[in-house]
Amino acid sequence: MYYQDRDDEVEVAVAPQLNPRAGDQDLTAKARIRNAALDLYASQGEDRTSMRAIAAAAGVTVGLLVHHYGTKDKIRDAVEELIVDYFRQAIARAPADGTPADLAAARDAAVAEMLTANPEVVNYLRRAGLASVKRAESAQVIGVMIRHFGHLFLQPMLDAMWRQLAGPDAKGMSKPVLEVRVQAPGPLPGH
Repeated sequence: MYYQDRDDEVEVAVAPQLNPRAGDQDLTAKARIRNAALDLYASQGEDRTSMRAIAAAAGVTVGLLVHHYGTKDKIRDAVEELIVDYFRQAIARAPADGTPADLAAARDAAVAEMLTANPEVVNYLRRAGLASVKRAESAQVIGVMIRHFGHLFLQPMLDAMWRQLAGPDAKGMSKPVLEVRVQAPGPLPGH
């Protein structure tokens, strides 16, 4: 697939998309559970999806679901890690050569193609971001990305810094936990 930027100055070849979900026939029960959760969360929302519904959609028992994940929070974490994998693979498959503008165009094209090919990712992000007609879609997407992925990417760095800086005196202290918040612009005009 080729992508041309808005000014028709850059044409970038994009490698074929890999699927982080793989095919159902190739998956472990744990992966089928995670994939079923993504599909159900994308279509119904996490709050309206029971563990029993996830197990049924994955073709496993609730006991096996609990064995692999324990709680809905752990299932949500696995779903969000899968979504990060979608983005990571899309960005990684973009060409790594060229000007900064070429690289940005290639990455944008790869992410856009991935999102088009995987509507469940888009629907999950919309539901997780509490989509609103009163806020611009771009602000909602940025908010979701920062809240979810900021925590996934930055908390491990914070943990490593804490281990290094706090030293042996930190044994009785609680480590810091990252809280990410995005200040969204006001409502759209006319709302």
